[in-house]
Amino acid sequence: MSHPILNIEGLHVSVEGKEIVKGLNLCIRTGEVHAIMGPNGSGKSTLAYALMGHPRYEITKGKITFQGSDMASLEPEERAQMGLFLGFQYPVAVPGVSVGSFLMTALNALSKAEAAHGKSTFYKDLRKNFRKNLKQYISELKIEENFANRYLNDGFSGGEKKRIEILQLLCLQPTLAVLDETDSGLDIDALKTVSNGVNTFMGPDRAVLVITHYQRILNHLKPQFVHILAKGDIIKSGGPELALQLEEEGYKAFGILEQESQAVEQSPPPL
Repeated sequence: MSHPILNIEGLHVSVEGKEIVKGLNLCIRTGEVHAIMGPNGSGKSTLAYALMGHPRYEITKGKITFQGSDMASLEPEERAQMGLFLGFQYPVAVPGVSVGSFLMTALNALSKAEAAHGKSTFYKDLRKNFRKNLKQYISELKIEENFANRYLNDGFSGGEKKRIEILQLLCLQPTLAVLDETDSGLDIDALKTVSNGVNTFMGPDRAVLVITHYQRILNHLKPQFVHILAKGDIIKSGGPELALQLEEEGYKAFGILEQESQAVEQSPPPL
């Protein structure tokens, strides 16, 4: 039986004193795929980074509950330990740290946090089977094996960076994946491969929130819920037909004027 993973109530988020998210409400339950669509500057990426606890994004009002816990005072690493994952719109390079070392370090941290809280051995088991799982996921995502030894995202193409993001998702097995424009810059084949990776991750005890501009990735991920975000709030929610309507009719059909969709949210600096 599904239960709420993430519950957002009356959320207001400001960046450097400017309010971007304005009273947003959203509930995501286990087994669900949600999509958020909206024009540039509507608050999509701001929402993603606020969920993950980026210090530049100040929650001025409202509440975020994840796995039953209030996230207001939690650091980003604590949110990750609880099972929250963010796939970046612009993944950063980490010269000097290989993909394999990065993933193993993350699993070690998750395993230690799990043991400290007296929880199950889920991450301990993932760490034990790390090499076998890594090899399997690299093959499924059509990533060259030598990428595990290369520095994280250093010199990678846009498509390669997005595949590595999904590789992290599969290896770390979070509860909720927030994917911020994972489809940007992907060709048709890469989009299908990345989408298949997300579908492999999904299960009855997990959920996905995908942020996108386009219907094309939703053809593969098949969300049950689609939300249109404009001026910092969700103005309409529905099923997958809502994305099809948006693709066909544009934002004017929802009362969003063209000049209102020209502002561009700045990409935040790394944590």
